Amino acid sequence: MTLFPGMFAGVLGESILKRAQDAGALQVELIDFREYATDRHRTVDDAPYGGGAGMLLKPDPIFAAMDDLRARVGSGSPPKERVILLSPSGRRFTQAVAEEYAQSERLILLCGHYEGFDDRVRQGLATEELSLGDFVLTGGEIAAMAVIDAVARLLPGVLGNAASAEEESHSSGLLEYPQFTRPADFRGMRVPETLLSGHHQKIEIWRRKHALYRTWKYRPDLLRNARLTERDRQWLQSFAAGDFSGIEVW
Repeated sequence: MTLFPGMFAGVLGESILKRAQDAGALQVELIDFREYATDRHRTVDDAPYGGGAGMLLKPDPIFAAMDDLRARVGSGSPPKERVILLSPSGRRFTQAVAEEYAQSERLILLCGHYEGFDDRVRQGLATEELSLGDFVLTGGEIAAMAVIDAVARLLPGVLGNAASAEEESHSSGLLEYPQFTRPADFRGMRVPETLLSGHHQKIEIWRRKHALYRTWKYRPDLLRNARLTERDRQWLQSFAAGDFSGIEVW
């Protein structure tokens, strides 16, 4: 639900999200809640009680839009339906949250604008609040696009190779290992010999060790919740001790 449905055209009309919709794996409906304003100017915002800068989104058009949606498609109930208010006060969006949302039958994303929502939208409609991070966006639309993309990739039939979603950064709790394709030698930068060897076990070890190294170096905070083996922990201890044997850095 948004005041600016046109913002979604490029994201939903290209690449994986377009193919997912064409295949019926994903259905996205854009609802402009300005259409539910009842005055002749289609007013959706007003000044806050008590004063203050900016304008707040009024509750009545948003509630009316939700009533119409539920009359058309049914109300559902958690965990089948989740009404997500995109807000800086919400919980942080992570891969684990995306996996949780992918199990839901329907997600309703409420995109704020201006100075935000009348709080009765949060109280009376939202089942939860969600934030992309500690920064300010003009509205909730960009956040909603990110949620749609991250969740859609986890739906059956969306990615051509189901293993792709499992191996990507954050799915295992680690950043992804470095990847290469042809040519094997490009401007003096060679693909690691291990990856050219065809030895699958050595390749898997190389990939895991480099994923750990990248995570340890760039996002050590992720290691707190990563699924680690005893060998992983030994490698991490060696990195901390300054031993980077077997690690190739470009």
